[in-house]
Amino acid sequence: MLRFSQSLAEVMSLENLRVALFNYIVAKQLNEELLIRIEDLDKEKVIEGNDKVILELLTLFSIEHKAVVYQSENLKYHQKLTMQLMGSKKAFSCFCSDEKLEEISAKCKEEGKVISYDGFCETLSDETVLNCNAPFTVRIKKPENTVEFTDLLKGNFSFQPSYVDSFIILKHDKTPTYNFACSVDDMLYDISTVIREEKHIENTAKQIYVRNQLNYTKRIDYIHTSSILNVNSNKENDLNSVRYFIEQGFLPSAIANYLVLLGNKTPSEIFTIEEAIEWFDIEKVSNDTVEFDVEKLKLINKKHIATLDEMRLSKILGFADTDIGKLGKLYLDEASTINEIKAKIDLIFSSKDSLKGFEDDFFDLKECLSSAPFMGDFNELEKYIIENTKLDDKSLSRNLRYLLTGTHTGPDLSAIYSLIKNYMGEIVK
Repeated sequence: MLRFSQSLAEVMSLENLRVALFNYIVAKQLNEELLIRIEDLDKEKVIEGNDKVILELLTLFSIEHKAVVYQSENLKYHQKLTMQLMGSKKAFSCFCSDEKLEEISAKCKEEGKVISYDGFCETLSDETVLNCNAPFTVRIKKPENTVEFTDLLKGNFSFQPSYVDSFIILKHDKTPTYNFACSVDDMLYDISTVIREEKHIENTAKQIYVRNQLNYTKRIDYIHTSSILNVNSNKENDLNSVRYFIEQGFLPSAIANYLVLLGNKTPSEIFTIEEAIEWFDIEKVSNDTVEFDVEKLKLINKKHIATLDEMRLSKILGFADTDIGKLGKLYLDEASTINEIKAKIDLIFSSKDSLKGFEDDFFDLKECLSSAPFMGDFNELEKYIIENTKLDDKSLSRNLRYLLTGTHTGPDLSAIYSLIKNYMGEIVK
């Protein structure tokens, strides 16, 4: 089984989504199931309603999963296995204050050493521990040997004991720390492959060590994907969030296409995730940091819009008319997102009262069209207007385009008219 984990303290970013997509694709290729794990242990930092948003986004991107589990549901197992480690003398109670830990950290920095715990509480006798009423954390004992593992993408890693350290596995409030909870949960759900961002490489060493100390012997394959550079990361506005790009009018299919394309050699530039399952090779994804390019995403988005069924596009734009879908595609030469196309359509249906410098001509044109019979042909419409107004060719062209589209430039007016002729009463109101 594979798993995708998302913290409730963070909005889903493009990097998170890329990892989710990789997990989904590989799970399909291996014919294994995918588990969604919601990390909700840090209650103070949880963003209200974020779990609902996360699950809605996964559904929007058609990322199928077997189940959704909340990390807090496994608290009793986290605590039970902590006691097991303490009983076998592989973990110990630590009574050190924050001030003491800061002092240890400062000393390590001063001596140019890796910041690690000095082991003071590890030497306390059982009697001393029993008689101490101070709050305590639980630390796992520092490994005696290096912790080694092979990343299927990045190769071999080796971490010295000082890097792994006697790290805390249970906090003062008796809730587990991130690395201990992840270690236990991956055991509980029989995870076989972990795909996540490269920032977790050091965490992987700690989690492997925890499982070793718990005598868990099943092999877990690890793949750490490269980071994405130059994505907006303004936390206040969530400009790195998946929801932000959806709200800006990017199609989920285009976003998924772009994220899988990043740092990857693909048979074609435009594809669906279903197609990617056929040829994707996680071990051939680039190890190099990849650079986000919003212009490239816009280009891919434009191509995905172009392949949409016209009725579906129409409904996305707020209509239920194939002609409106075709109209939307007419604007793809100058628009790249659903929002940009919708803005063009909204202008067509907006109220146009006057055209500066041509007020009289504009009024005459509007009056003419308001009383005109239905005309299915654009040339027929122009002929009718010339016969019933005093507009010359230049004035007619300028005023008619503005009245029908709200702008002075755009696609061929006759092509636009053929798609909006049924709405003329609403457009020239």
